[in-house]
Amino acid sequence: MTPRFRHFAAIDWSGAIGERQRGIAVALCGEGHEAPRLVRPAHVWSRADVLAWLRDDLPADTLVGMDLGISLPFADMGAYFPGWDQTPADARALWAMVDSIAAADAHLSVTSFVDHDDVARHFRRHGARQGDLYPKGRGRMRMTERAQEAMGCKPTSNFNLVGAAQVGKSSLTGMRVLHRLNARIPVWPIDPLPRTGAVICEIYTTIAAIAAGRSAARSKIRTGAELDTALAALDSRPYGHTGPIDDHTSDALITAAWLRRAAHDRALWHPSTMTEKIAATEGWTFGAQ
Repeated sequence: MTPRFRHFAAIDWSGAIGERQRGIAVALCGEGHEAPRLVRPAHVWSRADVLAWLRDDLPADTLVGMDLGISLPFADMGAYFPGWDQTPADARALWAMVDSIAAADAHLSVTSFVDHDDVARHFRRHGARQGDLYPKGRGRMRMTERAQEAMGCKPTSNFNLVGAAQVGKSSLTGMRVLHRLNARIPVWPIDPLPRTGAVICEIYTTIAAIAAGRSAARSKIRTGAELDTALAALDSRPYGHTGPIDDHTSDALITAAWLRRAAHDRALWHPSTMTEKIAATEGWTFGAQ
């Protein structure tokens, strides 16, 4: 595939309560083999800060990976919220609904959305508040999460808001950001891949770690030495950090380097089980095959 992007960014995201989140990290690298770097390394990001950076400061022709689910399961039951006459028809309509219902929630949070009477029935929430329409077991999965499972990953349902591994709150807060970008940056595969300009895609940092020689069970990197070993496996120069490093930072750095290499693999832009309907309703995780 002819080189399409000149910069590669990875955003480790957080759906936690509060304005500023130490769980958010933004890494960026250019073409070639230079080590990725942190954007604003001393800064404690808010979700609004990330939105402003994407809108106003993103370098040209950047592939941006966001570590969150860009939609909810749809294909398994033919709807996000089966039985509700207001269930959205596609991902962009879902983003608009999340942002509208949660409009009064500070810091791009989503409490009002998951507390909505018709919506809450589908989610597993804290305090043993499991909606009556949340299925037994691990919950509903998107087609891309089934593809992740086939790769050895252990994704969780975006309808699950409980536990250390849950990504539901991150995904829903991320949907508010995507909606507020107002289509300024295309979001693949909900939008077609344009020939020029920036693009946002969904990432799962475990996929990048596997490509860097880690296993799914050992995907988290917490030392500078391990980070440099992983970067070397991705054809990147070392980051050069000594001692412990938090996994939000290492996830972002590794995934930025992985995106630089993976973006040129044509097959990753054309997953074999992704149909036009799935792309429009559920989206896809870049790198899931």
